[in-house]
Amino acid sequence: MEDNSSLTGSLCRRSLLKAAAGAGVVVFASGAALLPAVADAGGDQSKWPKDAFDAKDEAAVIGALFGKSATPSDKVKLEAPEIAENGAVVPITVSSDLPKVTRISVLVLENPYTLAAAYLIPDGTGASVSSRLKLAKTTKVVALVEAEGGLFSAGKDVKVTVGGCGG
Repeated sequence: MEDNSSLTGSLCRRSLLKAAAGAGVVVFASGAALLPAVADAGGDQSKWPKDAFDAKDEAAVIGALFGKSATPSDKVKLEAPEIAENGAVVPITVSSDLPKVTRISVLVLENPYTLAAAYLIPDGTGASVSSRLKLAKTTKVVALVEAEGGLFSAGKDVKVTVGGCGG
């Protein structure tokens, strides 16, 4: 009599993997269906800022997001490397000591789309965000912080090198 235990185990494992993958798709699809409802639940301020993300320059982004001009401030801290050896993954951190921060946005001025990130900061939360940005080339990165009705900024030039050789 032939031993079919390895064949049976293989079929069971394959069936289990198919079932798990199918369940994952169902969970993902049902979660994705909830996203628009969640995004609209927070009122006007939480709606997706499509015009700002489609904007091609700093003034258009600031106008679409905030409708007012920004004032440079030493209370907005932008941490980014001076030289990025890999423009595909440039780490940045934006933080602020300003009271009652409501929004933080990050702009990359030489990218095809200027607005790289926009965050809503819940009341009572520390004003600090970190991300990794993709920089198309050497550029200025600008952090915008909205606090107590004012708009404050900080900027930093980041040099993107090819192969990390400084050129």
